[in-house]
Amino acid sequence: MGVVLACNNYEIIDLGVMVSCEKILEAAKEHNADIIGLSGLITPSLDEMVYVAKEMERNGFTIPLLIGGATTSKVHTAVKIEQHYTKAPVVHVLDASRSVPVSGSLLKTDNYEEFVGDIRKDYARIREQYSKKSGERELLTMDAARANKFAIEWKQEDLPKPNLTGTKVFEDYDLAKIAPYIDWTPFFQTWELHGRFPKILDDEVVGVEARKLFADAQEMLAQIISEKWLTAKAVIGIWPANTVNDDDIEIYADGHRNEVIGVNHNLRQQGKKAAGVPAISIADFVAPKETGLADHMGGFVVTCGIGCEERAKEFEKNHDDYNSILLKALADRLAEAFAELMHECVRKEYWGYAKDETLNNEDLIKEKYAGIRPAPGYPACPDHTEKSTLFNLLNATESTGVVLTESLAMWPAASVSGWYFAHPQSKYFGLGKIGKDQVENIASR
Repeated sequence: MGVVLACNNYEIIDLGVMVSCEKILEAAKEHNADIIGLSGLITPSLDEMVYVAKEMERNGFTIPLLIGGATTSKVHTAVKIEQHYTKAPVVHVLDASRSVPVSGSLLKTDNYEEFVGDIRKDYARIREQYSKKSGERELLTMDAARANKFAIEWKQEDLPKPNLTGTKVFEDYDLAKIAPYIDWTPFFQTWELHGRFPKILDDEVVGVEARKLFADAQEMLAQIISEKWLTAKAVIGIWPANTVNDDDIEIYADGHRNEVIGVNHNLRQQGKKAAGVPAISIADFVAPKETGLADHMGGFVVTCGIGCEERAKEFEKNHDDYNSILLKALADRLAEAFAELMHECVRKEYWGYAKDETLNNEDLIKEKYAGIRPAPGYPACPDHTEKSTLFNLLNATESTGVVLTESLAMWPAASVSGWYFAHPQSKYFGLGKIGKDQVENIASR
């Protein structure tokens, strides 16, 4: 979670990311802040924002709270945050450029009462709509969802034996080999320029700015590679595995499958489906233990963030925020590209189930490859706590330098982690809402 303080002397104080709630409130008091701004970088930030709002209420704060960032929304702000901080306005801001007029309206201007009143009415309406929608949502019981699992006709020939079992570490990977795998579309979205690459470069509305930004990015990317501003490291692993109890995957030390070295706990879709549509869990893509078939699953942690923070701070010391943001955005893109490259290496070499694959980068972006690499925290497996199991299996921190924070964010920020599944019928999906019975079940597991 990123944090900024806005003060009435026109000073903006950036407290950085992963700042504790206590430090946020201390800094706000010390600098006599007029506004606190929170930016959600990853989904655990959403819960942290709720906690900050509650603590602001408990400590008697009376200054506005701005909420923004990629993981946030007006609905989340209205439903989860605003009601916990009642002594001043809580406002969701769609992007950084809009924070300026919003802040101006919040600093006791002539239209303050009207502005705040409209927001509170809007958020009350959103909560009412959300409540009605939630009440209409029909869920299966967990037992019924499990009975409707994704059905696979298990065959040993669909479960290829990997060429690698255990883990493999990659030190100081060549950035020049990673760069061709960059997906540039999300890069432009970081700058609020929406459109698919490369068409965005010729867009009638944002084309000029997109071309300028892309030229700057190419120039800096060349420097990053030639001057080795960043260091790329990775660790991958492939282990014998089988599903047990419908939604858990046991991971074994070796092919004898007697020693369990980790358990991947999964959630299952519970939304009521049309006839013939399954309720999927990621565990459905690994052969059940009772089949007696020898299946496997894999995992990875990659980073291109080593050296990024130090270089970005050099830019910031020179008041060059543009190049600081540009560097961080490129580091993020390189990390995602590294994950793409490693997955290709796994498919074609280390697992070897797609050794004849011939996909270009556009095909990879469209996920035309066999198998999947879902990441903890994303739609198919939104539980971030599974990162701890993944990191332990890979010995990831010692191997790559990537650490997990208390909220299970990865540091350096330009890092990616996830699981590998190879079955030809495995696919990405969204979990959706789950019931209390499954919440209690996953907690006990």
